[in-house]
Amino acid sequence: MLDWLNILLDPNAQWILFGSMLLGLSSGVIGSFAYLRKQSLMGDALSHAALPGVCITFMLSGSKSIFLFLLGAAVAGVIATFGIGYITRNTRIKQDSALAIILTVFFGLGIVLLTQIQHSGNGNQSGLDKFLFGQAASMMLSDVVIMAVISIVLVSICSLLFKEFKLLSFDPGFARGIGYPVAFMDQLIMFLIVVAVVVGIQAVGVVLMSALLITPAVSARYWTEKLGLMVVLSGLFGALSGLIGTFISASGNNLPTGPLTVLVATGIFVISVIAAPRRGVLSKLLLRSSVRNQMRREQSGPQMERREKAV
Repeated sequence: MLDWLNILLDPNAQWILFGSMLLGLSSGVIGSFAYLRKQSLMGDALSHAALPGVCITFMLSGSKSIFLFLLGAAVAGVIATFGIGYITRNTRIKQDSALAIILTVFFGLGIVLLTQIQHSGNGNQSGLDKFLFGQAASMMLSDVVIMAVISIVLVSICSLLFKEFKLLSFDPGFARGIGYPVAFMDQLIMFLIVVAVVVGIQAVGVVLMSALLITPAVSARYWTEKLGLMVVLSGLFGALSGLIGTFISASGNNLPTGPLTVLVATGIFVISVIAAPRRGVLSKLLLRSSVRNQMRREQSGPQMERREKAV
């Protein structure tokens, strides 16, 4: 308990804690719509697509500015979303194949650029590879402020357009029929996913960011049938993952915050799979046991009557 109090009193730990919770909250909220629209691979593709944007920004600016990195990653992510949309609409290639193409091409380009930067002799490139796996410990107060503003904007947009996103997720054909700009809203959701991915790159990295987008949403789906409650639970699970992951990281020696946050989110998912009402494993086992007992009682009743008549 004293260690946890010391962590809370440490200014650097406070920034990391607050930033990780905001990241988990915003990722969980927007990730719910990506999961329901069967675009779970979208976060993975966009997070990997952000790597060449980071590398090109560094090559052009020569400085490790988080703001410039976020801007470059956002531009690369937007280009990737338009590339996925173009391939899907103008070819016979399905969306999952288009996602795989964009993911591999952009990530391969990012690795090539990262290798080129590391062999360029530029002393300022040290630590640039941390964007692959994240380094939450390097977050400063200015980074957390940027994350807070972006997270508030993300959650606000999802709240204001909740009904439209809900209709788009479950019945896009009906939404198009009543005059909704389906193509625009589809690109808007993709752009919000890009923003969430870009914000989380520094803390979680391009490799694990997709897990933080989808895992809280899948966990929340086990607990409820209502979309509104699912989105709230997903945001809470994401924030809780950031909270617990940061505490575990700060309590140990050289434990990475980003991967621990993802592991905690996975732990919440496992608990949801086992203990969730109606959809959980335990609930289904209890239901099956109850049905078997009821069937046995119903079958034993006529047998007892036949025995009594025979006597």
